[in-house]
Amino acid sequence: MQIILVSRARKLPKTLDLANRRVRWKLLSMVTLAVLGCMSAGVVLALMVASPRDRALTEIRGLQQQIRQQDTQLSGVRQDAQRGLDALAVKLGQLQAQSTRLNALGERLAQVGKLDAGEFNFDQQPPVGGVEDVGGAAYALPSTLDSSINQLASQFDLQQAQLSALQSLLLDAKIESNLKPTGMPVPGYISSYFGVRPDPFDGHSARHTGIDIATPFGTAVHAVAEGMVTFAGVRSGYGNVIEIDHGNGYMTRYAHNSALEVHPGQHVQVGDVIAKAGSTGRSTGSHVHFEVWYDGRVVNPLAFARNHR
Repeated sequence: MQIILVSRARKLPKTLDLANRRVRWKLLSMVTLAVLGCMSAGVVLALMVASPRDRALTEIRGLQQQIRQQDTQLSGVRQDAQRGLDALAVKLGQLQAQSTRLNALGERLAQVGKLDAGEFNFDQQPPVGGVEDVGGAAYALPSTLDSSINQLASQFDLQQAQLSALQSLLLDAKIESNLKPTGMPVPGYISSYFGVRPDPFDGHSARHTGIDIATPFGTAVHAVAEGMVTFAGVRSGYGNVIEIDHGNGYMTRYAHNSALEVHPGQHVQVGDVIAKAGSTGRSTGSHVHFEVWYDGRVVNPLAFARNHR
């Protein structure tokens, strides 16, 4: 087979003999190069057309990955913030409990200390005020809310410890006061004082070991201090007697009673009724003979009777 190539420039035609092996290889090489050239051009053209879209898709995928990472970080921040809020809520509850305890302790101290009810009102906010100095330095905020809360909690703990110590002192003072004879056992006037006096029956000088308090028959006799009844019965000259041991070395005696209202071993509080006034024993009329003993010896009860708790 032969191929004849005719030129328009009136040149002589060329003949390609396909039976010649060299011609066939040469022609095949040319066709192959032409095909490869077309494919390369197509690939280049495709890249030129498609590369902006691919770049855009790549950038979109990168942005989506960044968004997912930011979502993960934001979720972590939210969890940390929630844990922080939970911790603050717990601390706030603890501070509220501390505040409640401090208010209750303050009210008890006000009662023990017998303060005016209107002086410390724990149901209201403490009044504050003052002129603002705008020219001064600005108020320094705490570095962090958490440290501020911790500082406030520490102040609460310190205040509670101080108030507890003060409460203990006041209660100890109240207990000591309750154990010390104070006041008159009955209403009335002192008809005979402590010391040497003429005996009301024979006129001889005699030592009077207490004070006599004139009071109507049957008047309630009250304990002048807290303590334990150690004797309730009849003693020579005293008639019906009540004796109370108050501890701390103090003992009180109430004599000439018409009736006894307590028994030995009974614990009595300040103001409890222990007897009824009368005129039993060596007595010229209804009254209460009142004695105070300290460390085993009788003392003048006048200062105790005129004292007030």
